[in-house]
Amino acid sequence: MCGIVGYVGERQAARVVWESLCRLEYRGYDSAGIAVLNGQGIVTAKCKGRLKDLEAKLAELPAATQAIGHTRWATHGVPSDDNAHPHRDCTGDIVLVHNGIIENHRELRERLLRNGHKIKSETDTELVAHLIEEKYRGDLAEAVRETVGELEGTMAIVVIHASEPGRIVAYREKSPLIVGIGEGENFLASDIPAILPYTRKALIVNDGETVVVECDGVTIRNRNNGLVKREPVLVDLKPEAAEKAGFDHFMLKEIYEQPEALDRVVSGRIRDGAVEFEKGEFGLSDEQVRSLSKVWLLACGTAFHACLVGKTLIERLAGVPAEAMLASEFRYAKPIVPPDSLCVVVSQSGETMDTMAAMREARALGAERVLAIVNQPMSSLAREADDVMYQRAGPEISVASTKAYTTQVACLGLLAVHLATVRGRLHGPDVVRLTEDIKALPEKAEGTLKSAPVMKWLAKEMAQKEDIFFIGRGMDYMAVMEGQLKLKEISYIHAEAYAAGELKHGTLALIGPGVPVIAVLTDPEIAPKTASNIMEVKARGGRVVAIGSDECLAKVHLDGDDVAVQIPAVNPLLSPALSVIAMQLLAYYVALERGTDIDKPRNLAKSVTVE
Repeated sequence: MCGIVGYVGERQAARVVWESLCRLEYRGYDSAGIAVLNGQGIVTAKCKGRLKDLEAKLAELPAATQAIGHTRWATHGVPSDDNAHPHRDCTGDIVLVHNGIIENHRELRERLLRNGHKIKSETDTELVAHLIEEKYRGDLAEAVRETVGELEGTMAIVVIHASEPGRIVAYREKSPLIVGIGEGENFLASDIPAILPYTRKALIVNDGETVVVECDGVTIRNRNNGLVKREPVLVDLKPEAAEKAGFDHFMLKEIYEQPEALDRVVSGRIRDGAVEFEKGEFGLSDEQVRSLSKVWLLACGTAFHACLVGKTLIERLAGVPAEAMLASEFRYAKPIVPPDSLCVVVSQSGETMDTMAAMREARALGAERVLAIVNQPMSSLAREADDVMYQRAGPEISVASTKAYTTQVACLGLLAVHLATVRGRLHGPDVVRLTEDIKALPEKAEGTLKSAPVMKWLAKEMAQKEDIFFIGRGMDYMAVMEGQLKLKEISYIHAEAYAAGELKHGTLALIGPGVPVIAVLTDPEIAPKTASNIMEVKARGGRVVAIGSDECLAKVHLDGDDVAVQIPAVNPLLSPALSVIAMQLLAYYVALERGTDIDKPRNLAKSVTVE
């Protein structure tokens, strides 16, 4: 999400940075900008739109051999020329770009305004420039080190100062940053593809490190200002492969990006043990929330499966009747939409035609307000909805959705906790506990990725099957609905998901010797019931793969060819955000075994803009 490039050397810096940003276009963005530093000071060119729009402005920049550039994916403030990076301080001498989210931006903005700073954008990034301004005493690196101590959140910050030509200062905290090492020139970038035409030698910047980049050298210091010695690595990648960060497919890359994506979802939205939405994310007053009679959740495909999770979260936590409905069916169902209803529309692309039509129908039928949960800034849904909660998943290029689903579940979890708090259904410790559970999702997602080796091993067998069944109860049933969709989307194997208790009502007729059944168990209270259903499968010779926490798996009697896949324990209400990752991995490796076009499965499109 977003791209950063910095250059200092002998080349025409603006052109180097622009071309490098072009190699990061796959990351997604809605505006772009470049700043160059020469003997006359710092000059910037930036605009809303694509890099081709920025190219037309390059002629406005003076010749220079030092520059920084950025492609922005909007989080704070709409896409616009003013909100595009780079940003300046009041003097105009400090210019910076930034990837990430500053969580305590509201407090910082208020303080800076009280101190007399003139803030020109809606972004959190500009505030960092003003903070550095306050601390600058002739040493930019030291001012940056002092400033980051006041910042909360994720960040890769790249800064230049008019009084320090030939020098770029950078800092990293939970947002990717590398240094490219050249001959008489050096580079900074948020991802490897940017630098490949110029050098294959790179230094990886770690969290808490400040970097000073000059044409003839690079200095790295840790949090304690200690000097860091690190040898560059040789990047052995072709440019097209580097866009996948070394993964064979975008889908696998995006599966592994889920811990970082989940971290971005919660960043800045949980403060002091409570959910706090940004301006424009949630517009209902507390009185309107308390008077809600119903919440409609409308979506298609993967997003609909996330809505099924959202329905349970909202009803269980907030006590509001909720209904998840396929957007393509909403208009034809002639639903009753009371005037005090909230309509939540969910779409990764924000361009899904069926979802847009359903949103308009809900509004026409009297929904009080429309909230869009989308991943694409300035998409059609984002523009038409009253409020927008961005998923912050970053670009999802593979047609089969992965990180979009998990970030949608997290967004809906935040929404449910907020509604429950305002309606008085959750208090003090309960709110803190749930918000801590949501904040723990990134780390637990990292733990779930450790199931990859067993899924890769299982895939060799599963790839030979014609039918695979998925079962679960409660939230696990909702999770397996998404799990079976992933498998059939990319492997073309017939797969079906069933509520585990329904097996005995007909589906057992399809279970015979060797038929695979993927069972998910993440809720200790209902795991014994699912365990009983697993025994029904085993009694008919079915091949069981059980996915769950240690506590839940202990309730299942597995033997012979059965396989247990352990994932971290989590609040059962949030469990689909974890168990689905294991199923995504299984689907990927099965498709890999079958040799299908994983990133572009047949007959499917990333953004479905037809009804």
